[in-house]
Amino acid sequence: MNQYFFKKGSIELDAFPHIVELVSKKINVIQFDSLKKQVSGFLSIYYVVDGRFDWMIDEKHYVLYPGDLAVILPGQSFGGVKDLLDIGTVSWMHLGLEQFERNGKIDMGKWSRLSDHECRTIGRILFQNNCPVLSEVKEIGDLFHNVQNEVTNQEIGYITSVNHFIDQLFILIARQLTHQNNSRRDFPQTFLNLEQSLRENLSHQWTLEEMAALVGLGTTAFSEKVKNYTGFSPLNYLINIRITEAIKLLKRQDVHVTDIALDVGFYSSQHFATTFKKLTGYTPSDFRKKNIPESE
Repeated sequence: MNQYFFKKGSIELDAFPHIVELVSKKINVIQFDSLKKQVSGFLSIYYVVDGRFDWMIDEKHYVLYPGDLAVILPGQSFGGVKDLLDIGTVSWMHLGLEQFERNGKIDMGKWSRLSDHECRTIGRILFQNNCPVLSEVKEIGDLFHNVQNEVTNQEIGYITSVNHFIDQLFILIARQLTHQNNSRRDFPQTFLNLEQSLRENLSHQWTLEEMAALVGLGTTAFSEKVKNYTGFSPLNYLINIRITEAIKLLKRQDVHVTDIALDVGFYSSQHFATTFKKLTGYTPSDFRKKNIPESE
């Protein structure tokens, strides 16, 4: 999916006053302070194209993988864990609706062809659902692509087409929430147990065979599972875990950088520094200076 950025006030969105933002962004390095928690004033839909994202939604922690979707309602808080924007690609749409009340009463606006009854039903489903995250809804990616394509090309009938696709987006989300009903993925608990085992012994030099054995799979099947869930190979996923743990430790002045490198599984401080800078844009020492006040 190509990158794009359309914001209210841009020429491309002149015909769509209800679309506040339409964005697809690829993040190549961990971005600090780029996704701070804030209360949403819109209805926002986030779709993960690839990567693994740790987000806080309405004070709860969620981990999203490729094909996952998050729906942030007006008045709900949203941000990255530790204010981080993780490596990967994510698309989102902010929508300003005419009315959206806590009792589920919703008014899309004149652009929508959904009936009043359908809008009320969708509103109730959105507000009564306890989990804002939907798993593996890859059709959402197609709808985002269709909207972006119509907005960009602006061929005959593009306004009707865009609004139709947004209606379809709401219908699909409501149906998936009804069908899924907070159900989990087939593999998630096993995967979470694997991640916990890795974090508990990060200093160990994990091999692909050892990680696969922890979940009872062969290396090929295991690699495919991890790739489908995270967008990364197992070893690159392990590196990301090591870096996130290192970020936590670097905020403690009492721990030496070399000790941190060894504790999280890097074989030398130089290897750690090189990898850390590649994924964050900072050396470990520069990151520590940036994130620890001088008075501490």
